[in-house]
Amino acid sequence: MTDVGVDPRRYNLKWASAAEAPRFVKLITEFTNTVKELGPLGQAEGIDPEELQGRIAKALAAVESKKVRMTFGTATKSLRKDNVLDPKAITETIQTKMEKSLATALK
Repeated sequence: MTDVGVDPRRYNLKWASAAEAPRFVKLITEFTNTVKELGPLGQAEGIDPEELQGRIAKALAAVESKKVRMTFGTATKSLRKDNVLDPKAITETIQTKMEKSLATALK
């Protein structure tokens, strides 16, 4: 999403178990406040909203493309075969394998 131009503060992944209601409420409240501060999509990014919507549509089409999915599948299959368990190594491998495929799809 960053490559498309979306401010990374607009998406967030944090863990909260079902037993952590206060943490969940805090995370959601903070995220909601951050998005409100950023304003409408495109404003914080300094990009025309219609252009950004077009970029997002292209990104969605890219991740739905067979070539990109197959690249990801091949990378994960290779990681399993080689028994790679280190999160950093997994991230680096996926990024390396996906970079070219996604760049081509986003053109």
